[in-house]
Amino acid sequence: MSGDGVAAAASWATWTAGLLLALDALIRVGLSVRVVTRRWTVSTTLSWLVLVLALPFAGAVLYLLVGENRLGRARVKDHADRPTAAPPPTEPPALPRRHAAVAQHAQAAFGVALRPDNRLELLDHTQAPLARIVADIDGARHACDLEFYIWFAGGGADAVADALRRAASRGVRCRVLLDAVGSRGFLRSPAAGRLRDAGVRVVACLPAGPLRALFRRIDLRNHRKLVVVDATAAWTGSLNMIDPRYFKRNAGVGEWVDAMVRVEGPAVADLGAVFENDWRQEAGDEGPPPPDAAIPSAPPPPTAATPADPPVPAGSRLQVIDSGPSRPAASIQRLLLTAIYTARERVTVTTPYFVPDESLLIALTTAATRGVAVTVIVPGRSDSRLARLASQAYYDELLAAGVRIARYRAGLLHTKSVVIDDGFSAFGTVNLDMRSFYLNFELTLLVYDRGFADRLGTLQARYLEKSDPVDADAWRERGHLAHLLDQTVRLLGPVL
Repeated sequence: MSGDGVAAAASWATWTAGLLLALDALIRVGLSVRVVTRRWTVSTTLSWLVLVLALPFAGAVLYLLVGENRLGRARVKDHADRPTAAPPPTEPPALPRRHAAVAQHAQAAFGVALRPDNRLELLDHTQAPLARIVADIDGARHACDLEFYIWFAGGGADAVADALRRAASRGVRCRVLLDAVGSRGFLRSPAAGRLRDAGVRVVACLPAGPLRALFRRIDLRNHRKLVVVDATAAWTGSLNMIDPRYFKRNAGVGEWVDAMVRVEGPAVADLGAVFENDWRQEAGDEGPPPPDAAIPSAPPPPTAATPADPPVPAGSRLQVIDSGPSRPAASIQRLLLTAIYTARERVTVTTPYFVPDESLLIALTTAATRGVAVTVIVPGRSDSRLARLASQAYYDELLAAGVRIARYRAGLLHTKSVVIDDGFSAFGTVNLDMRSFYLNFELTLLVYDRGFADRLGTLQARYLEKSDPVDADAWRERGHLAHLLDQTVRLLGPVL
């Protein structure tokens, strides 16, 4: 190459490098300004600033993909305009003052009524909740609506699919709404095809793909677990449509341990409204189910399910909370903070993923330092190494304040529950991490009832019996590298 050619190539390389440096600087400055003006928590803002400024171009790509809750204007507006179930009673049932504060917060933030006179039945993983759901579907006369984050074929999940096909053959309207990412394998499987062939409508929720990533944040997921049968009975809790004997058998964490609650009473209408709103987002409004005379009654087949604990007597008061990115940021977290600050005697939490932000950390440690018995039960083994490391980074502060941390050893504890004192419970799909608080569509029951709190507390106590307590002294004596790794991953906690 001639001298002129070499000089021209060098000049072009210099010009290109300068352009890339200028473009990188412009992107970093522009996104930094964007991050600062988003009005997030300080920890979240700083985490994103570190990623944007420390990673040339890659930080910008990461932020554009998952940095903001881009749900789509039409979807956000439709959620804001969505109808609710029946209006609240003119005279809501009386509650103790501290519980009334939580109920008022829920009413103001979510527009949900306090529903009295509900009958609740709590079933843990040993009591075959899927078999009970099959029995409800086999007795359906009008409609069966199911909504899940994960559907994984095998065992009890196949029995539910068989029941849906039988119901559809009787003329029952059957609809299944599944998260497009969590249930990707099932949605493409022959099992889903057999449901569709039988007349069951199976729809993917929040479809994801490279093209959609340009316009919407694709990791905003529908994490709800919900079954509504004939508008007379409903189920929710932590259990996906899986049989733990078949799900992730090679993950090395043991069987997933879940719990569900069966609801009868006025709150079923609120749970049905959650499904209808989510369904309308993806498939449109189908109108009411067929009239009563159109479908003959079908007795449920005999089941070998283990009998559940006796149901809580009629009279349970509860609110149905459907949180998600279409709501104001962290609405469910703020509601739980309000409940924790009312605690006088105990706060017991079970969650598979525990990555609190500063506000939740302060609420739990403050409760412990003022004499409240605070217990956090988490899995001893997790399917997410990053989440486990980020969780461990908070143990020192929690243990120093007197919070008891226990690690469940008999499988992956997946139940999401909070019991406060003797009359308030939160039960459903929400984990105590930033993904559940900010990014996922979740479903939670706030129950103001001593009987249900006692039943849920008994279940938590059984989990505690199969858990190993974290000793504060032993935890502090871990190696420096272990502490450094935990604290490093903690920096990513707000964006995990």
